[in-house]
Amino acid sequence: MIALLTGLLASKAPSHVTLDVHGVGYEVLIPLSTYYSLPDQHERVTLTIHTHVREDAIQLYGFLSPIEKEAFLLLTGISGIGPKLGLSVLSTLAVPDLYAAIQTGDTEKLGTVSGIGKKSAARIALELKDKVARLHPAGEAIDLENGAVGNPLYEDALSALVNLGYRLQDVKDTLKRIERAGTADQGLKDVIREALKDLAKG
Repeated sequence: MIALLTGLLASKAPSHVTLDVHGVGYEVLIPLSTYYSLPDQHERVTLTIHTHVREDAIQLYGFLSPIEKEAFLLLTGISGIGPKLGLSVLSTLAVPDLYAAIQTGDTEKLGTVSGIGKKSAARIALELKDKVARLHPAGEAIDLENGAVGNPLYEDALSALVNLGYRLQDVKDTLKRIERAGTADQGLKDVIREALKDLAKG
């Protein structure tokens, strides 16, 4: 089963890409959230893959972040929601918005997704309510030193930066440096601004 693909972006469209992996082209279906963050054609990219096996076909679904894949798997684990509808949800709602909608039981927001009616929206909110923590980019509260913090400022900053496409470990290291520099007393925007500057340095 394919779980990850790294290759050159041979072609891209809002619904799918073709990845050239050592001369073999893989067609991968994607949500708009991934499409908008893809690099230019012929550049190297890594996608987290879900391999969906049917009787008549094997389809690959790709995501730029593990959180997107986790959301996709949670959604498609609900009866009546297949891969196509799962992609539609992620194409309409960013993971943080989906997370918030499920947490608060906002069926109206869930219902804005094409193909999701009132009953489906209610089912998503109900069935994923106890699993929604898995959609938090941090997975759990993070400790900048060892791995689990309770500072809401840093959790919010980490969530925002991970959803911008930065690697979780890179963001942790950056926030750790900012904390030591004393930026912790500033607001969320200031922390994110400082983090972006630090991350831009590579």
